[in-house]
Amino acid sequence: MTVTDSRALRARDRILPHPPHRIPILGDLWDLHVTDSSQWGMRGAQKYGPIYERKILGARVTYVSGPDLVAEVNDEATWAKFLGVPIRDLRSIAGDGLFTAHNSEENWAKAHAILAPAFTQSAMRTYHDAMTQSTRNLLRYWDDQRPGTWFDIPADMNKLALEIIGRVAFGYEFDSFAQTEPHDLVVRILRSMRYINRAAYSHPLVEATVFRSERDQHRDDVRTIHRLVDDIVAARRAGRSRGSEGDLLDLMLNKVDPESGEPLSDRNIRNQILTFLVAGQETSAGVLAFALHYLSINPDVADKVRGEVENVCSEGELTFEHVGKLRYLRRVVDETLRLWPVAPGYYRKARNDTTVGQHPFEGGEWVFVVLLQLHRDKAWGEDADEFNPDRWSRDRRPADLQNLYKPFGTGIRACIGRQFAYHEILVALALIVSKCKFEPKPEYELRVNETISLKPTGLTMSVIQSG
Repeated sequence: MTVTDSRALRARDRILPHPPHRIPILGDLWDLHVTDSSQWGMRGAQKYGPIYERKILGARVTYVSGPDLVAEVNDEATWAKFLGVPIRDLRSIAGDGLFTAHNSEENWAKAHAILAPAFTQSAMRTYHDAMTQSTRNLLRYWDDQRPGTWFDIPADMNKLALEIIGRVAFGYEFDSFAQTEPHDLVVRILRSMRYINRAAYSHPLVEATVFRSERDQHRDDVRTIHRLVDDIVAARRAGRSRGSEGDLLDLMLNKVDPESGEPLSDRNIRNQILTFLVAGQETSAGVLAFALHYLSINPDVADKVRGEVENVCSEGELTFEHVGKLRYLRRVVDETLRLWPVAPGYYRKARNDTTVGQHPFEGGEWVFVVLLQLHRDKAWGEDADEFNPDRWSRDRRPADLQNLYKPFGTGIRACIGRQFAYHEILVALALIVSKCKFEPKPEYELRVNETISLKPTGLTMSVIQSG
């Protein structure tokens, strides 16, 4: 709620649980984990409760994970999206794209209005064939490798997601499955995201000395990323590439904002493309990799998915209409996103003086919503840490689902590509699981890498395709 009483407590009077042994000036710096900050935020919530804080060199970082408290900070009347570290630093790549634009930047509303038609259900119908064809290219790539090959699943899912977004959004083929190494654009994006995630909590002086070579590499990566994307746009303008009418690039080049009558600038078009590559392609690849991990260690679940696909597609190919009938597979995807929402949290900023659970926050202060813990709240059951798609059956879903499940963010700044992501992931998994069985390495234990988004690391599998 908004606080108007001048006698209300100020932020300096806020007392929250925090790590023990706080040090003057440094605060809880010893307790800061940079390379796995979201997972560390989850572990902190499990230790200190649904709202707690860390103080780092005088800056207060508040973590919120209790469903009632998250519902409060999701209230658009009182709180708004905030670009916290390291999302703010992602602007070096994607500028004022849909994901990284500040609320005050006019290009967010302009781009949202222009691009919204590309994410409707009817638009998904036009993308379906490209999604299925890209997935079949992946299956052919796997089939062409020698028997006994152990496939790098996260890397191959990156290739698949890149091909889908390239073909569907920009009419561009990266030929990922014709190469043994990832495309240069993907290599540079991933390296940049790793750098941003690590350097977000560093000091410019440290980056200019200790990490100078990494900083210089990052700057070169950003320049090259921008050049590669500018080349994609230039090729379309010059007629050297063709996409489908109404694809994302076509809309950005030829449509205007209905309110202002203005088109997007070339710079903002580049930023939007990079938004889809970073926030879209990278996150979809993560969901697919996590899902295949769980299916590989739960063969009974994989068999159910396989049986559902065979039943729904009994007359042949996977059509657009079939995808909505894959209800058990949708549970698998939702359960994967519950455990590992690849955007593992989001920031919210108080519009005015307010409270969260009776704790005072001044206007302009921000909190981090720990989705990894919200999605493991006790409301999900005693087995909330376990992978169990059946918890999504109607009689088992939590009653307060809207406040317990937020993998695509919240409010007006929630992910515009939610329908696209679901359709892409469902199509890919349906075709992959119906044709393949996976053998994980017996000794593998899930390890999660953070590069702003989340993805399994070290996940390799043997793939056996049916006829």
